[in-house]
Amino acid sequence: MISRKNASISKFIIHKVGNKFNDTKNAFSEKLVDFDEASYDLMLPFLLRPFGSVVQSYRFNHHANIALNEINSYCTQLFNDEDSFIDISKHIVTHLYEQSSSAQIKTGDVLVVMFEGIEFRDMTTNALGIFKIENKVNFFQTYLENNSYDVLVQKGISSKKVDKGCLILNQSDTEGNIILSVDNNSYDAQYWLNHFLNIKYADDANNHTQQYIELCKDFSTEIIKTSYGAQEQNMFLAKTIDFFKENEVVNVERFKEELFENEKQIREFENYKKEFEGEQNLVIRNQFNVAEAVVTKEKRKIKTDIKLDTHIQIKLDIDAPDASSEYLERGYDEEKKMHYYKVFFNAEN
Repeated sequence: MISRKNASISKFIIHKVGNKFNDTKNAFSEKLVDFDEASYDLMLPFLLRPFGSVVQSYRFNHHANIALNEINSYCTQLFNDEDSFIDISKHIVTHLYEQSSSAQIKTGDVLVVMFEGIEFRDMTTNALGIFKIENKVNFFQTYLENNSYDVLVQKGISSKKVDKGCLILNQSDTEGNIILSVDNNSYDAQYWLNHFLNIKYADDANNHTQQYIELCKDFSTEIIKTSYGAQEQNMFLAKTIDFFKENEVVNVERFKEELFENEKQIREFENYKKEFEGEQNLVIRNQFNVAEAVVTKEKRKIKTDIKLDTHIQIKLDIDAPDASSEYLERGYDEEKKMHYYKVFFNAEN
């Protein structure tokens, strides 16, 4: 997460990126944008607002040497010599163009921006922002002609959200520059994250927490729900979140002891964990610190509804992991030949 309260734009340029697959060409600007006050006041929060809620960060990646990562190289040059900003911004767009290897990749505007005064984890730094605008929206424009007002439709950039964007901070740790990324049109995540930026998640508590919760969510869907039912799935997810909320450090062995009642379920989890690590090409640590911000964010995404084919839904409270086992009973009615849920309560709210 960043703070933009003291941030400012020092350099800003717009280019057009084409599509190599469709043989549409790039178009380059030769001058920086000179904002008027109104457009500047709208542009600055438009670009930086998405990063205010980003929890996880990335680092540059390369199979041979990080120095050979194109965007890493361009950033290093810019942070050392901002006078080369226009030329390097063109190289960035050319590199983006080279990744458009299918008709699915959209053309669009590319905004290359230098920011100052970005606050991140008690640090204040400058940063390079790269944004791609892929979708334009229709809006009505009124105009006066012959003493009467008329209206026409024009296309423009929506000020609500950017399509794709990254913020590369001029601050680093042992893994390299800190990078934040957003993608609201994730039709091809490989194109933006892996091919253009070539970045990977940072090896930190945020990433470890995210990976483990993703493992538990997938395990609950593919194994628990299939073998034990939706009620057991939701109980497991609620207990998982509760475990992360109650512990500053996750120990995998302790997690298994607290969440599973028998050796069969433990073996199912261990087998699934190995498959998950193989498919995702990662190794989940046996012990790691919990990132509270990631837990809070992931908790909002978890759905604990039991949807029935009789058009009835039962919504369980993820903050009450024991409520399902205590107050919800599943059974089978021989006369109706149907399953049922029995709900116990004292009063309706």
